[in-house]
Amino acid sequence: MRELSCLLDGLRCSACLSDNTLWLDLAAGLVECRECGQGALIDHHGEEL
Repeated sequence: MRELSCLLDGLRCSACLSDNTLWLDLAAGLVECRECGQGALIDHHGEEL
């Protein structure tokens, strides 16, 4: 089974300011901070990935 989420290395959470805690989940269309739980939905329909 393929992992569908990946660490966004080098980025910082704007809510808690933690480094390297943001994860991108393409299947869910979500970026989430694993430290504080802050999340943001992304719209990637129509874009080449």
